[in-house]
Amino acid sequence: MSAEGEGGHLATLDRPPWSPWGREYVNTPDRFIWGTRPSALAREAAALTGHRARVIDLGCGEGRDTVFLAEQGHEVIGIDLSIEGLQKAQRLAERRGAHVQCVCAALPDLPVRGSFDLVHSCGSIHYVARTDRGALFERLRGLTRPGGHHAHVVFTERRIYREKNEVVHYFTPDELREAYRGWIILRHEEGLIPCAQDGVRHVHSVETILAQRP
Repeated sequence: MSAEGEGGHLATLDRPPWSPWGREYVNTPDRFIWGTRPSALAREAAALTGHRARVIDLGCGEGRDTVFLAEQGHEVIGIDLSIEGLQKAQRLAERRGAHVQCVCAALPDLPVRGSFDLVHSCGSIHYVARTDRGALFERLRGLTRPGGHHAHVVFTERRIYREKNEVVHYFTPDELREAYRGWIILRHEEGLIPCAQDGVRHVHSVETILAQRP
């Protein structure tokens, strides 16, 4: 089944998969829990991507980065397993007059066809089981045009904090960098980000990578 809106197209499954954040999106119909301003990673990736690029945003949630990238003139597909998050993304796109295509799917499933100029994810690939991640990265690399870019932020096991009863498959040291062996690494770093989505101030350890296919 599917639904159309002025902001784009929403393709859904007959039985959308469960998401721990889906409940949060339902409980906040008038508020975007991640905000509507794009992430720093999305802004950095957009600066690297040429005009009218084809972009895929993995685990796009409420669409703050998806809509921002569409506003830059790109053709953007946002993928998330929460239909409630995607519906909020569509509302944000309509509000801003942007066109996005949203697909409800659970990674590592990727019901899309390449090729893409930018593969982007901000805090989503660590929900994919480690046993499935190798195949996911291989598929993502195969969906990328020569000269195209990947930009990811993932949670690492250096600092573990569990919230919302979610299951996180934390990245091990060098796992993300190894996924891009043979690519041009434009930026790779580790750090800490603050969070309080469960009402308790805490931090997550993260790893960021921007890489370009030769």
